[in-house]
Parts: sequence; structure tokens; C-alpha cells
Amino acid sequence: MMKGPDIGHWKRRGDMVLRVLAAIPLGYGVGSLWAMALARILPGDRAQATIAATLIAFVICAVAAMWAFAARSGWRAVWSLLLLGGIAGAIAWISIEMGGRI
Repeated sequence: MMKGPDIGHWKRRGDMVLRVLAAIPLGYGVGSLWAMALARILPGDRAQATIAATLIAFVICAVAAMWAFAARSGWRAVWSLLLLGGIAGAIAWISIEMGGRI
């Protein structure tokens, strides 16, 4: 007699879905927010700071995707990436409120 998938099966699938969502759209968002924040706080003229921030953001996006699959759980990956994105968003927002680059 065939048995259906058990609860553990669905927990593993849900965890994998969380990790994929953390890796792709959330990792991209974290990288984008850090690019925006770093472009405002890096020294140099605006063009150089923007290019450097974009290059650093590519690395951040890749590390965020790797972290999503290395974290203990999918929820830990989601919450830690949300926290990192929130920090970058706060830096960018404070910089904008101060009237430009820091």
C-alpha cells in the first residue's frame, strides 16, 4: 500500500521555498539597498562611489544567496536578510533626510 507524503516532507519543502525566496528576490533587494546606501557613504565623486557601490552590491547579492542556503532554517535566512536590508535602507534614508551624501 502506498503512503502519502508525511509532515516532515512538507516541512522540508516549505523550508526550501523560504530559502529560494530569501536567495533570489530578497537577496536582490538586499544588494540593491546596500548599493544605494554605499553610493551615499563611500568617498570620492558621485560616479566613482556609485560604480564602487554597484560592484560591492554584486558581491553582497551573491553572499546573500549563499547565506540563504547555509542558514540553519529558511526563517532564519529570511529574517537575517530582512534585517540587513533594513539597516541599508535606514542608512540610505538617513542620508537622504540629511540632504544628500554623508
